[in-house]
Amino acid sequence: QLQLVESGGGLVQPGGSLRLSCAASGFTLVYYAIGWFRQAPGKGREGFSCISSSDGSTYYADSVKGRFTISRDNAKNTVYLQMNSLKPEDTAVYYCSAWSPSNKYWGQGTQVTVSS
Repeated sequence: QLQLVESGGGLVQPGGSLRLSCAASGFTLVYYAIGWFRQAPGKGREGFSCISSSDGSTYYADSVKGRFTISRDNAKNTVYLQMNSLKPEDTAVYYCSAWSPSNKYWGQGTQVTVSS
């Protein structure tokens, strides 16, 4: 079965950190660009970070730049999102997506709640 599975979400206090994982099964992530998206209550899905399949170049939206870091471990077929200095406005369901010229996959999402 071809799927992406996110994990690592949870409840954290403002200023805290979490590391999300996005693990692929049934296909090899090395051939795919990977993106992280999030959807807050009542808002649309926002793409805020991605990493290329070719040279590992990364992109961050201004809202997370300097706080979040995307990385990939091709040996583990997993992509990570290290989130530091979390803010209440980071509260959302976080999704990973993998795409190539011919395929696109989405994970089921993991909840991140930043609250004191």
